[in-house]
Amino acid sequence: MPFSAMELMICCAARELDDGKTVAVGTGLPCAAAMLAQRTHAPNLVIMFEAGGVAPLLPTMPVSVGDSTTFHKAVLATSMADVMQFCQRGMVDYTFLSGAQIDPFGNLNSTVIGPHDKPKVRLPGSGGANDLASFCWKTLIVMKHDAKKFVEKLDFLTTPGYLTGPGAREAAGLPANTGPHRVITDLCVFDFAPDTKRMRVKSLHPGKTLEQVKAATGFALDACDPLGTTVEPNDEQLRILRTEVDPGKYILGRAG
Repeated sequence: MPFSAMELMICCAARELDDGKTVAVGTGLPCAAAMLAQRTHAPNLVIMFEAGGVAPLLPTMPVSVGDSTTFHKAVLATSMADVMQFCQRGMVDYTFLSGAQIDPFGNLNSTVIGPHDKPKVRLPGSGGANDLASFCWKTLIVMKHDAKKFVEKLDFLTTPGYLTGPGAREAAGLPANTGPHRVITDLCVFDFAPDTKRMRVKSLHPGKTLEQVKAATGFALDACDPLGTTVEPNDEQLRILRTEVDPGKYILGRAG
């Protein structure tokens, strides 16, 4: 089956979620990825929502983190305070985030574009993003790829990635061995080099080139050796996405 950029990103994200692990998600693409993982290779994936739904069996795509479906057949209906406390206790393996800007170390800006006192654009702010990225073991970042988003220096640091490089998270008091794990875009998948903690290209999406990725990135990039090609969605994944996860096309109807 042909597939869209959105479907490819969802399938990439789903593949990162292992069976028996825990993931804190919001609505949209992260929720679609978690639902797809749960219906394919990770039936024992524990999904958590910021509003308090823990381990629901989602019948369909929720419209918000407080939608009643986020508590459907859940093992626990609790509060935001408890879910954030689970993260602080080291009980949450993955979380998903995005932002208006990202820098080479995976730090995110979702606060302002331009000077903080007189911004060109004022954005929603952190919400729970800073908490989740600070305490969940692996952060998965999903965002559209262009040079205005992938910048050398953020206008405002809302959410910590690896801050200024190796050892910086730990020096700031954050737990060791936490931080950004993957960045998934409509062009490629990034990981982070163990020695520098800088983003590097792990795999190119089918039909995309490294030159395209570099042209859409506002900082210098390295690539893994060998550089991989992203695995395409298979027919079963696409069927589940289109008929079970998001038949109303709330997410799939968006441009990649």
